Amino acid sequence: MLFCLLLLLPLAAHSSLAGSLPSEDQVIAEKYLRRFYGLPAGLQGRRRSSGDFKSKLKEMQKFFNLEVTGSLDDNTIELMTKARCGVPDIGEYNHFPRHLKWKNTHVTFRILNYTPDLRKSDVDRAIRTALNVWSDVTPLTFKKLYRGNADIMISFGRKEHGDYNPFDGPNGLLAHAYPPGEGIGGDTHFDEDEHWTKDSSAYNLFIVAAHELGHALGMSHSSDPGALMYPIYTYATGYPLAEDDIEGIQALYGPNPDHRKVKPKPDAPKKCDPSLSFDAATELRGETFIFKDKFYWRLHPQMHEPQLALIKSTWPSIPNKVDAAYENPAKDQVMIFSGIRVWAMNGYNVVKGYPKYIHTLGLPKTLRNVDAAVHIRDTGKTLLFHDEDYWSYDEASGTMDKGYPRTIESDFPGMDDEVDAAVYHYGYLYFFHDNVQFEYSYPARKVTRTLRINSILGC
Repeated sequence: MLFCLLLLLPLAAHSSLAGSLPSEDQVIAEKYLRRFYGLPAGLQGRRRSSGDFKSKLKEMQKFFNLEVTGSLDDNTIELMTKARCGVPDIGEYNHFPRHLKWKNTHVTFRILNYTPDLRKSDVDRAIRTALNVWSDVTPLTFKKLYRGNADIMISFGRKEHGDYNPFDGPNGLLAHAYPPGEGIGGDTHFDEDEHWTKDSSAYNLFIVAAHELGHALGMSHSSDPGALMYPIYTYATGYPLAEDDIEGIQALYGPNPDHRKVKPKPDAPKKCDPSLSFDAATELRGETFIFKDKFYWRLHPQMHEPQLALIKSTWPSIPNKVDAAYENPAKDQVMIFSGIRVWAMNGYNVVKGYPKYIHTLGLPKTLRNVDAAVHIRDTGKTLLFHDEDYWSYDEASGTMDKGYPRTIESDFPGMDDEVDAAVYHYGYLYFFHDNVQFEYSYPARKVTRTLRINSILGC
């Protein structure tokens, strides 16, 4: 089963009108759907009106939790242009029968060659740790061989490397693996044209290997953005398996007989969950970012559907948990709070000198975290919330305004007395607490509407 990981890329602007799409987009879409969703060949010249084309496009949109329109909107074209894998995403179009597994739980592996990007010991450790991820939750055990044929043969190669499935140079197909079976079954290949690392500076070998070896054990792709088997490359620290990964591998091999306890990654939040609450929210260069657990939603005015991603996929250097965030557009910076520290981000890069302690902003040293933060563009002030109180920070002078903290109840009548997240748009503050969203007119100092919290996500 071939695999290459998706890479998070910046939003590209495309026409959303199918009738005026440039021919390049049409070609991209047809090739993509033929390769990954079984679109029959020979639709040239009638692809936009083809029922097959629209049907396959909807399948692709559904898999990636996009808005199912059947048309080539911005989100769909953006995703199609990302580097990705050679495994079809929909099971019926897999190159191999489904539910393939090793007959024995004792599986052998051999590393045929090594990348010069890392020390040999680092490669050995990455592969062994990746295999341990799967043995932790199953009866599988793995033995390394140094000669002869192993069940899983691991190698690094460029372009055409002996299996008639050539790699494509840097930043495309990162790696691929074959499902359990005789011959090439289980074999796992990494593209030597990529730069392999043991950190977040390029492609982390452990993370890619853990995913690929999942394929070598019989796993297919997951549509859960939080799962290791989701086809998007994301650098993250901590335990890599989500509940979806564990359920999938245990359906093949059963649980670990030692009843070893593992704590999976949290499931990806469901945007229309009626009990949903937010951790933080901020603007960023015309977009809105909403944080929940290890994830964030990205909302863009030209996107019909919010995009869900792991925080570490965008900001690998900040913690997985964000307490509060706000944008200072004058400095083109986003301030991200986690515990007693604050990070200043210029786009996706940490500003030199950060992180700093939140007390350097003038907050009392007894404060251990900020619940919410929002910048009022019209006044140049930033409001920082904790429990029932808030502070006003003057961005121009870099000092806290006098007379604070003040109570939320006294200054924001009609609001709950605590705030989880907040954003500001055109004279209105949008406060989020538990599963309620408050629309608050800042000039009139009153609540104008209360909404479900996930209405901002299109629910």
